[in-house]
Amino acid sequence: MSISLDDLRTYYAEEIRAVANLKTEALITALAKVPRERFLGPGPWKIANPEALQSPTGHGKRANYRTTPDDNPRHLYHNVVVAIDAERQLNNGQPATLATFIDALELRAGNRVVHIGCGVGYYTAIIAETVGPQGRVVGVELDAELAGRAKENLSYLSQAEAVHADGGEYELQPVDALLVNAGATHPRTRWLDSLLPGGRLLIPLTIGQDENVHGVGLMLKIKREQNGYSARFISSVMIFPCIGSRDEEANQRLREAMMKGTWASVQSLRRDKHEAAESCWFHGNDYCLSTLSNEEQVNTTAR
Repeated sequence: MSISLDDLRTYYAEEIRAVANLKTEALITALAKVPRERFLGPGPWKIANPEALQSPTGHGKRANYRTTPDDNPRHLYHNVVVAIDAERQLNNGQPATLATFIDALELRAGNRVVHIGCGVGYYTAIIAETVGPQGRVVGVELDAELAGRAKENLSYLSQAEAVHADGGEYELQPVDALLVNAGATHPRTRWLDSLLPGGRLLIPLTIGQDENVHGVGLMLKIKREQNGYSARFISSVMIFPCIGSRDEEANQRLREAMMKGTWASVQSLRRDKHEAAESCWFHGNDYCLSTLSNEEQVNTTAR
């Protein structure tokens, strides 16, 4: 008995739920609904070798790919990384990894979301289905070709759009959630400013060699609270660099901070001017990742 594509998508969503331990029911429904083949174009497709992508020693290496035996979309409904442009090492990321990040955004119906580095728009569509028709999602993509594909791919969703722009310079409206889908050395001021009260930002802070090689680092979740910004690292990450949001000095200082192995102690992001202290896990020019909670900072300042 043949299995329908709808059934395959349902099994796929359940697979990702189990692998990523997803909590957001609307996200699981979205994974079962969005047609991945619409975004990746006609097959056969190139599937990335998971060993090259997942190994920490794979930093700087070129991934290799296997080609699916035919153009049946069933090949796409697994927890696999699929090439968008194999020559440039541009991929449609691993579903369990991206779903974990989207789940961490704590999306709700009606949320306003921006997805920076949206590629061809597949995960933008997942976000759009998660927030529903009353929500709003903008995918921002620097690469003109990818932005054009994303715009066409997302045209069937009234609550989503794609724009061709630099995600670090794009004029943001106030948002409930922002996902940066490329490795930066620092959060941009406008990203932090755009967050509504309770707003969440996910950004991969990565160390890299150049702008054409995947960087490695940690995914940082920032939340705008009443008394500041909470912050914590939620996972390791290997990802393509965020052009325009990297600084060589910050790259080196971030490398030194990560080598300390104390990233789990980070509790908050500070934007106030202050002298570097023992509690500063990373003390930057415009922000600081602190091992103090917002409440501890208030109490310390009051003394």
